[in-house]
Amino acid sequence: MSTILRTVRNLWRVGFKEYGHQMQYIGDTKAGTLIATDRYGNKYYENLEEELPLRTRWVDYKQKEYDASQIDAGWHAWLAYMVDKPPTQDAIMQTGVRPWELPEHRVNMTLSRGAYRPYSTVRPKYSAWVPVAAPR
Repeated sequence: MSTILRTVRNLWRVGFKEYGHQMQYIGDTKAGTLIATDRYGNKYYENLEEELPLRTRWVDYKQKEYDASQIDAGWHAWLAYMVDKPPTQDAIMQTGVRPWELPEHRVNMTLSRGAYRPYSTVRPKYSAWVPVAAPR
């Protein structure tokens, strides 16, 4: 929950278009410095001066219907305050795309029609009860 003064100050800094975008997708107004953009097009911001502790880093997703799986592991660690340096400044994270990684993002299909469901060849242990009603 932001104060009116903070909201007006951030509106002045980011402009009306970005203000509407942030209220639609983040639910709050934030102004900070752009740290970097990842390979999926997500933008990562940081504001150490005016934000509350542990709310100083945030991500602006490229897609409107976003999923948490659209963030790389290094950026997730930076957003969760596990590391101090963003992946663009960390030497270990500069390796780029590893051989086992896919170059494009694959959407998490859990709880959708495209979710993985194993096929079972084992007979069920329990059978459904079918009530037999006597004719009247």
